[in-house]
Amino acid sequence: MEVTWWGHATCTVEDSGVRFLTDPLFARRLAHLRRRRGAPPPPEATVAEAVLVSHLHSDHLHLPSLARLAPGTRLLVPRGAPGAVPGLRRLAAGAGLRLTEVVPGDEVTVEGVTVRAVPARHDGRRLPFGPHRSPALGYVVEGEARTYFAGDTGLFDAMAEEVGPVDVALLPVGGWGPYLGQGHLDAGRAAEALAALSPAAAVPVHYGTYWPIGLDGVRPHEFHAPGDEFVRHAARLAPKVTVHRLAHGERVRPEVAR
Repeated sequence: MEVTWWGHATCTVEDSGVRFLTDPLFARRLAHLRRRRGAPPPPEATVAEAVLVSHLHSDHLHLPSLARLAPGTRLLVPRGAPGAVPGLRRLAAGAGLRLTEVVPGDEVTVEGVTVRAVPARHDGRRLPFGPHRSPALGYVVEGEARTYFAGDTGLFDAMAEEVGPVDVALLPVGGWGPYLGQGHLDAGRAAEALAALSPAAAVPVHYGTYWPIGLDGVRPHEFHAPGDEFVRHAARLAPKVTVHRLAHGERVRPEVAR
């Protein structure tokens, strides 16, 4: 299997010849955020058999990015997303996307590879005013390896139990602003999650890509450092896990034993 990190929470996971794309965000600018590191993903990043959307925040469920997917792409979203996000159902119908709503515990098979939705501890609403209609999710892709994409989540006691055994963990280690609110992992808490999950390999994501316009001088450490900090904390808390800190657009084939 192979993992490519395109920036923020956007990754391609290829397993058993099937490509999965997580939380696609291809924009140079989103509202008050500007892409500060890494070029926008190339056209090849839009190619996938299935797209996994973790929650409804616009930097994770981004309609213009979803509009770039090829007709026939399977789109997994939290249950209630089409009702909470105006235009999602119209976009799926107009672009020929196959929309599937899921909740934790649901399993979907994509060309022989199983995708299992798992819980996340995060505000799943469409902000700033959306009601609590849809859960925030993570996903486990189970093919030749078991790859956990955490989406956005805080650390919670039952994480390892609810996620189950995994070989590779794609964990958020930062954010897009100088302060992380509740329901997020920073580098230290992500390393604690890594120790609980105990995969063979990990890739830090959700950091060092977007930053608010005009806030370059406000805690810039929170933009630049989370990846390196995660590597340092992981070496202490989960020394048996191989951590791959990727550059934007870089890919890795983690070694896993099944």
